[in-house]
Amino acid sequence: MIDFARTIGKFATAAALAGLCATAALSQDAPDPAAADDALNIPEDISLLSPGDPNSRSATATVNGQIITRTDVDQRVALVLAANDATNVSDEEMKRLRLDIFRTLIDETLQIQEAAAQEMPVTSDEVDSTYERVSTQRFGRTPEEQDAYLKSIGSSPQSLKRQIEGQLAWDRLLQRNVQPFVNVSTDEVNELMERIKESKGTAEYRIGEIYLSATPTTRDTVAQNAQRIVDQLKQGGSFVGYARQYSESSTASAGGDLGWIQLEQLQNPQLESVVQGLQPGQLAGPIEIPGGFDILYLIDKRQIGMADPRDAMVSLKQISITFAKGTTQEEATERANAFTEAVKTITSCDDADAKAAAIGAEVVGNDGIAIRALPDALQNMLLDLQIGQSTPPFGSLDDGVRVLMLCGRQDPDANAGPNFDQLMAQLEDDRVNKRAQRYLRDLRRDAVIEYN
Repeated sequence: MIDFARTIGKFATAAALAGLCATAALSQDAPDPAAADDALNIPEDISLLSPGDPNSRSATATVNGQIITRTDVDQRVALVLAANDATNVSDEEMKRLRLDIFRTLIDETLQIQEAAAQEMPVTSDEVDSTYERVSTQRFGRTPEEQDAYLKSIGSSPQSLKRQIEGQLAWDRLLQRNVQPFVNVSTDEVNELMERIKESKGTAEYRIGEIYLSATPTTRDTVAQNAQRIVDQLKQGGSFVGYARQYSESSTASAGGDLGWIQLEQLQNPQLESVVQGLQPGQLAGPIEIPGGFDILYLIDKRQIGMADPRDAMVSLKQISITFAKGTTQEEATERANAFTEAVKTITSCDDADAKAAAIGAEVVGNDGIAIRALPDALQNMLLDLQIGQSTPPFGSLDDGVRVLMLCGRQDPDANAGPNFDQLMAQLEDDRVNKRAQRYLRDLRRDAVIEYN
């Protein structure tokens, strides 16, 4: 499955609300089947008086008098496909991608128009400056080279600049019309801090979130869209990428990462129960909550107020051998067995280099790596090692065989948990996010959109 969602992260300046509105737009006008049945009394057998699929129409629209052309959609699609190195795209995926992008362009147009109406439009100089910064800092190209690249993939500088303008406009609107009116009291933060202190010794979680808003009218459509995202994630899609493009949470720009939190910070008993039952690497959802649906991914967990041994910094020596091209499996196995026996005689890091050289092995040292940064299987091995001990050999015919020897360990300090300012910021972000959703919903509702 192609991970189209990485586009926002790779091409937008902040990859936040300007690119994540496709899901809400996707569900905006979908009728509730049950309501239609009760109110309209539609017969079960119908005869179409004219052919055609009402959901298949030209991807063009006029939004409050401003035209979105098929070319606009084509160029943004090209941007997405290039970002994902996509060459073989099914017709169904392409149709869905075009529809998502079409609706994202509508939202960007509304955001740009609203900023202009509020007398704080984004200027062309601001867009050009951001475009230059994105080109040079993120892609290592001059603006001219970026122009040429975008044209070569079938997109255009204007397509990326439009995305930048929409993001800057939306950020500006939120900063003036939403953020100043969000208040979190000291008492609220202190109460939450007390609850966290009482939880010392219990689990703390690092969670990824994709939030999709829904109304009673759009519930079924949003639920289906959320399930589609879950299915794609289970097939190997990037959670970070999908969160950046589809999530309507304020964490979208961070790939949905809520950071390290206690269950109480979720402020939803249902979500608390779900997360408590997950293991790191597991996905849950869609979960229906007030106002929409959540998809959760447990990135990691640890003990509150307790040092996590996986945060220890270790010094390692990797001792390895490789196999020459043409080595048979039998020859490799024989040499690997000999290597395993020889490694057993290396009992300290001081004599590792000399003894490794004697058996034709290579030694590479690393004096500052967190156990957490290593693959899960190696983490568990290293946690059980004493200084001077080695992991069991691992590898393959292509990669060679290696062991890791533990030469030093610096244990982590106890985790103190989030401080007052961090909790205050989290509560404020949550409220800004909810108001931003309502703001965009109102813009869609009040817009005059004509589809061609």
